[in-house]
Parts: sequence; structure tokens; C-alpha cells
Amino acid sequence: MLFNSIHFLWFFAVVWAAAAATRRWPTARKLLILAASAFFYGYWDARFLVLLGGSTVIDWLCGLGFARTESDRARRGILIVSLVANLGTLAFFKYFGFFVDSAKELLSGFGVGGSWGPTMEVVLPVGISFYTFQTLSYSIDVFRRRIPVERSLLDFALYVGFFPQLVAGPIVRASEFLEQTKRAPMLGWLQQSVGLQLVIWGLFKKCVVADNAAPAVDALFAAESVGVVLRVVAVLAFSMQIYCDFSGYSDIARGLAKMLGYEFPINFERPYFARDPSEFWRRWHITLSTWLRDYLYIPLGGNRGSAPATHRNLMWTMVLGGLWHGAAWNFVLWGVFHGALLVFYRIVSLDVGHAHGSGASCSCRSSRTGGCCSVRNPSRRSVRGVVRRSMLRSRAWVR
Repeated sequence: MLFNSIHFLWFFAVVWAAAAATRRWPTARKLLILAASAFFYGYWDARFLVLLGGSTVIDWLCGLGFARTESDRARRGILIVSLVANLGTLAFFKYFGFFVDSAKELLSGFGVGGSWGPTMEVVLPVGISFYTFQTLSYSIDVFRRRIPVERSLLDFALYVGFFPQLVAGPIVRASEFLEQTKRAPMLGWLQQSVGLQLVIWGLFKKCVVADNAAPAVDALFAAESVGVVLRVVAVLAFSMQIYCDFSGYSDIARGLAKMLGYEFPINFERPYFARDPSEFWRRWHITLSTWLRDYLYIPLGGNRGSAPATHRNLMWTMVLGGLWHGAAWNFVLWGVFHGALLVFYRIVSLDVGHAHGSGASCSCRSSRTGGCCSVRNPSRRSVRGVVRRSMLRSRAWVR
């Protein structure tokens, strides 16, 4: 059930009306929204509700386990359970075919194995990358004692399964959402109007810009005799298409959540106005970038070690971030490209004012998103400079 479908329009209208009618009964309202979220997710394939529910229960139980012990050894064991359960499930459903096929090609290259039979087809559950990162971040944050344990299974299940962000993000942290379940939802006309504006703006970016740009972009890339100018136009158009597609969905999700009384973090802040690759990743898919920073880059060592170690950490973060986007070698190369850009700018000191790697601070950071604030006076920027920098980054999006 896509956000831009008539089925979803009727679905949300019913859910919104029912949620408004039950605003005085918090438990009933949360049960209603959770049931609607289960219906929304099951509409794709009801079988995968078992996976979603299993992931939810496992990490909720892990949280209760952390609350019952102060032993570091026991807490590490509980964390390992969460890591194995979440990453093991993600690895099987998303990467099984990729790893098996890659191993076959590698062995065949050495003349081993002869002819191989077909690889078992594994259906990829919708949104598994998003909700896996959400539940995993909760367990890690509780393990680190950065957030309290959530004892309500209902509230935790709503955090994981809330339908606006379930299949396409943003990746919401437990610290951002769970406290909202403890208070009365904000359902005033201001929230409704702002939420509706976000939904309309997101639909415009997704349906009017991205969906209409896609055929033209595909035609330009498919053409064999296209000049340099049209190739440049195609690259820029594709970069705008993918931005409007991703950010449009995020805006719709934020608007839907706001209309139901919840707040989601901003996920895109004019990324193509970024002055360097490091700032770009503080503006593009902010919730994913900060997740990779906090749970991968910094644990790897961040920028605390030598320069080569920092470069290695950057490369690993971006390569694994590429694999998160998709199970294919082109996504691995995508990560290598962006990792190389970050390393290059760091080495030659072009990462002006932010030469601290992926987890750098900036002169103005948004209190809501963790990303940099909007560019000051963007209208004064050189159009030529923005296009040049956008071209460099856009090359990585081209398939």
C-alpha cells in the first residue's frame, strides 16, 4: 500500500478519524494505531508480520534483561542476542542470495564447482532494513545506559511498527519517540495543518517531480548517441529525481505522523547545497547518516586514532552503508565512491570547517535532527559552484 495510492488515502482517512475519536483513551488509541500499522504492513505480505513481531518482542525482552542485571558480562551477552537476532535475520533475508551468488562466481573463476544449481530465492520483507536498525539502536542505547528501559510492550511495539515510518523511514530513535507515547498526543489545528502541508509537499515531490522525471532520465541514459551536455543534464535530473523520491516519502511520513500527534525528525536538509562531502552526509538521509555514525563509525574508532585508521573507518562505514541500501556489487562500489570522496576531502583539507570525519560537529547543528542547520543565505551562493559540487556527488547515484 503506497503512500501515493487511493487505497492508502482511504486507509489513512479511517485511521485518522478513529484516532481522533479515541484521543481521550490513550491505551485504546495506541492499540488502534498499532492494529492499523499491522494491517498496513500485512497488506504487503501478512507472513512477514511474524518477523516484525519477533524482532519487536526480542528487543523488548532484551531491554527487560538489561534492567535486571548490572553485570557487564551478562549485559554483553544480552546485547549479543539482540545483535545476532537482528543482523542474522537481516543477513538471511536481504543478503543470502547476494553472498551465495558471489561465492559461486568466485569459485567458478578458480575452476571449482562446475555448474551450479539455482540459488534459493528468498523474498525480501518490506522495510526490514529500517525496523531492524530501529530495534537494534534501542538495545544498544539501553546497553549503553543512554535511555531507560521501556517496560510497556504496547508502547515499544508502536515505536517499532508505527506505519508512517515502517517501510521507508525515517529511522526514528527510541529516545525520540517513546517519550511521546507517555503524553497526550498533540492534535490541534496547527499540527494538523502543518502535517497536511508536509504530506502535500511530499506528494508533489514524489508524484509530480520524481515520477515524471524518471521516464525522461531513463530515456537519456538508454540513448546511445547523446552529447555531453545531455549527459550532464541526465545526471543532474537523476540526482533531483532521487532526492525528490526519497525526501518526498520522508516528508509524507513526517506529515502523517504529525497528523496523528507524533513528531518525526527531519531527514533531508537541502543536501545539494552542502559545501563538501562530510556536510552532504549531515544533510542527506540524516537519520541513516547519524545511525551509521553513532553505531558503526564511532564504535570502529571514529577519528580518535591515526589518519589511516580514520580513513579505514570512513571507508568501512560507507561501504556497509552502501550494502544497507541494496544487496549488489554496485551498492558496494557506491559506498567505495562516497568513502573515497570523504577520505580525499579529509586528506587535502577541502572539508573546510568539518575536518573531523563522518561524525564531525559543525558550526550550527539542528537540535531536532543532529544535522547542520540550513545554509546561510543560499541565494548568494554561486549557482555554478552548487552545480559543480552537485555533479560530483550525483555521479555516484547513476546506475
